[in-house]
Formats: sequence, C-alpha cells, structure tokens
Amino acid sequence: MCFSQENLVFSLEVQGNKKLKTAFVKKIARVKANHVLDSTIIENDIKRIKRLPGVSHAYYQVFKSHENFYKVFYNIEENFTIIPSVNVYTSNNNEFAYRLGLYEFNLLGRNITFGGFYQKDVYSSYAINFRAPYLFSRKLGLALNFQDLTTQEPIFFNNTTADYRYQNRSKEILGLYEFNFKHRMELGFSLFTEDYKYKSGATNASIPQSLILDKHLIKAIYEHNNLDYNYQYVSGFRSVFNGQYVGVNGTSKLPEFVIAWNDFIYFKQIATKGNWANRLRVGFSSNINSPFSPFAVDNNLNIRGAGNTIDRGTGAIVLNSEYRHTLLEKGWFVLQGNAFVDAGSWRNPGGKLADFTKASNIRINPGLGLRFMHKSIFNAIFRIDYGIGITKNDAKGFVFGIGQYF
Repeated sequence: MCFSQENLVFSLEVQGNKKLKTAFVKKIARVKANHVLDSTIIENDIKRIKRLPGVSHAYYQVFKSHENFYKVFYNIEENFTIIPSVNVYTSNNNEFAYRLGLYEFNLLGRNITFGGFYQKDVYSSYAINFRAPYLFSRKLGLALNFQDLTTQEPIFFNNTTADYRYQNRSKEILGLYEFNFKHRMELGFSLFTEDYKYKSGATNASIPQSLILDKHLIKAIYEHNNLDYNYQYVSGFRSVFNGQYVGVNGTSKLPEFVIAWNDFIYFKQIATKGNWANRLRVGFSSNINSPFSPFAVDNNLNIRGAGNTIDRGTGAIVLNSEYRHTLLEKGWFVLQGNAFVDAGSWRNPGGKLADFTKASNIRINPGLGLRFMHKSIFNAIFRIDYGIGITKNDAKGFVFGIGQYF
C-alpha cells in the first residue's frame, strides 16, 4: 500500500495486547500523530514489533478518520513469555548433568528480559541476566550479566588430551544503542576471573596444572538485522559482528588477547511450508600456541554429531545450512522436519592459514532433525538432530536443545 505525502496520521491505536504495554509499543513505534502517513515506516514498525519476544505475530490496518487524516491500528498477537527450561544431558565423562532455568522475556510489559539458571555438570554453575534494550529511550538500553560457570574442559597438546576444572566468574555491563530499524550496537566492559585446575590425563612441564588469572574484557557488537518473521517462517538477512579485547590484570606477563567473529545469516521462505536457513561464521583470535584456544569444534555450537569439544583452534570458518519443512500445523502446534549440512575448518593454535585446507581440520556432518513448536510461547521449540560425520575419524550422534540451532 502506498500513501500520498498529503495524508497525515490522526492517531495510532494498539489492539490485542494484554501484557505488552500500549505505551511501550507507542514508544518504540516511529508512527506518530500528525506525521505524514508513510507505508514504509508502518511496515518497519510491524517488523520491529514482531521481533519482540512478547509478540507471536503483528499486522496493521489503516482507516480514514476525516479529511486527509487516517487512524493507524497495530494488531498484536502475544506470546507467553515466562519460560522455564529443563535440559538433561550426559557430560564428557558420561555422568548425569542438567540445567534448570527460568526467564521472563517481557518483564513489566516493556520487553525487559530477566532471569537465570542453575547448572550441574560435574560442578555447580549459575548465572543471572538482565536486558532492557529500550530502558532509557527508543534507542538506548542496558544489559547486566553475572555468571559463575564451572565446567570440566578437555585441552589438546602434542596429540594428547588432559581434563581441567575451569571456572569463570564474571560481571558485565553493556550499553545498547539502536541507530535505526536495521542497525544496532552494544558496547561494554566486564571483569572476570579464570581458574584452571588439572584433573586427569596427559601433562607437560610447559603447561601449568593450576592457574588463576584476573582479567578485563572490552566488548563491541554490531548488528545489521533485516529479518522478517511470520510465525515459524523467517526471511531476510542478518549480520552480527562480535569483537573482544582481553587484558590480564596485575603483574602477569601473559599476552593480551583479541578475538573477533562475524555471523552472516540468511533465510528464505520456500513456497508455503518451507524455510531455507543458513549461517556462515568467520572468526579469528590472537594466534597464540595455547591448548586453551577459543574456537572449539563442539556438538552444541557448530557441528551437530561431532561430540563435545573435540578440538580447538585460533580461527574458524563454519557453515550451517538446513532446509526446514512444516510437516504438521494444527492450531498452536507445529511439527517441522529438517535436513542439514554442517561443515567447518579450524586454524591450529599457533598455526597458519593453510591449516584451513588440511583434511584433519575439516569436519562435514549432514543429518536430519525434528522441531516441536508452540506458536504462542516464546522460543518454545524443542529440537532433536542426528548428525553423521563423513570426513576422516568423524563421529555421529544426537543433539537435543531448546530453540532453533541458529
């Protein structure tokens, strides 16, 4: 629909919302009374509203009021946003592990996320998170995060493996700024302590068995987002850049550390029931020859069926591509099937760019999966995937989780 430049907005009305505050919707909307009636601005408002966790769907209507003035109606279908989570899985040493969490994604009806989780995976961990992207204005918000995560991590050196107890305690503050509908950024700072303790496996005189480091981190995230949502279907392009600088506090002679990666994400709806989804991640870090390198080959992060943290590197190129098809849709319930291919390669710690082409560093895992979805509960997607490695010495297996893989 196109509107003449002479037509004006008489009022903006919000309908269908119960928990989401009308004042908040009007705060983030660009359509205002007595402004020119512009279909592009209205459609961008609707896209922005559909991205909110508290909204499952939104659409607009325009009716003439009088003379050249029109009433604009934003119609909202809400999500349920108090979401508990229960994840049960087997840890690297085949012990029972679980994570219990509870998050409110629309606190006070103003798109504020608050919650946390408790995790038992050999060791106990917990985190508390607060995120309010529109706390101060339509453009400016704030995020606060605290975590105390303890895991048993494998490290790799000289073709051997050792298990370490790794603890990370951190406090983080982020400023959130939205330039316009498609572009936003986050800039923040955190203080954290890393505690490494040797548990079992191979040893090396050059690798400490106990290490405690106080560090600080500066983080910058820049996002271009032009995704459009229609219930379970997504179309458009999104790019997210994440850059971090890590310094060591005190008199430690350990080097500073830089890491950066970019996710390029593309979705296309195919006919009426299909969705093609793609994610390309390209990342590099300081090329330090360390067994604690940041980019991991991991079942739950990038290569389905590969196993839990089977390798590490200082660079990564990973492509995830899948076709999702709606097999059944009845009322609030959706059953999706998907066929995927996960492929990636890594640069060895202290290695060269040529490492990306080495057969030993390449992983290719095709597979199949199912998605059980609730259309009116935010992120209520239970997924199960089975990936099979087709490259040398690759593994195969199931991956369970909440939400789409990407």
